[in-house]
Amino acid sequence: MQLHQLKKNTPNKKSKLIGRGGSRGKTSGRGHKGQKAHGGHGIRQHMKDIIKKLPKMRGRGRNSNKSIYDKAVAVNLGAIEAAFTAGDTVSAVTLHERGVVKGARGATIKVLGKGALTKKLAFEGVAVSATAKTAIEKAGGTIA
Repeated sequence: MQLHQLKKNTPNKKSKLIGRGGSRGKTSGRGHKGQKAHGGHGIRQHMKDIIKKLPKMRGRGRNSNKSIYDKAVAVNLGAIEAAFTAGDTVSAVTLHERGVVKGARGATIKVLGKGALTKKLAFEGVAVSATAKTAIEKAGGTIA
């Protein structure tokens, strides 16, 4: 076997196009002038009617003053005092089990300082306000 007898394993799929008959000549298949002839700026006609029918979204409408974040569920110390005994741990799960908090289980829970706390309780995984924190520490409880 000699060099002039070698053949490619995968021949070219199509021959190189040259001149006006080729795909890279003159207008390159884009017709002539205008928006459609320029690169990257074709008009998507089939989308035009769909876009026209969509409502215009300006801001967030009636809900513009609402927060996009979930609000924390508020629980007062008085409700915790009634539902728990001394030495218990207060967490989101135990609050749901005792029926103190109703609604979404994934929502954050914040303990507020309304009401009196006389029992020593351990708080875990809940947000605590400043007044509730002082009341819990005064009763001998812990916050984790």
